[in-house]
Amino acid sequence: MQTIKVKYFTEEIEKLAYIDGVSDWIDLRAAETVTLRQGDFKLIPLGVAIALPPGYEAHVVPRSSTFKNYGLLQVNSCGVIDGSYCGDEDMWYMPVYATRDTVVTKNDRICQFRIMENQPKLVFEQVAHLEGKNRGGFGTTGKQ
Repeated sequence: MQTIKVKYFTEEIEKLAYIDGVSDWIDLRAAETVTLRQGDFKLIPLGVAIALPPGYEAHVVPRSSTFKNYGLLQVNSCGVIDGSYCGDEDMWYMPVYATRDTVVTKNDRICQFRIMENQPKLVFEQVAHLEGKNRGGFGTTGKQ
């Protein structure tokens, strides 16, 4: 089991917890109460800075209930925090767009993260043809 160093910017949010056997995603909480009007953009502070292990990155995404409960969309779809953000002031944020007037209260669970191993080094080789079956080039049907 890995030990991860976490700095909390407030004592008013619950501490991070890995719940074994339930989910390998870890909830993140709003570090302050935020009021948004429809159409607003905001970086919601999550109240933590984390020193990721070498060779790892964190993927931050909304919880499944975030849109239903708050009408918020995470504007970068999936936030990727690489290991270089490990300084004392590198607090994590969730960039959101409000689709309706809403309030996120301090300590509300609004997003989640997991730690992933960095992609291995790759070399790209240009070819004239690929050998796989042609599926049409777009989604599951290949046609719009």
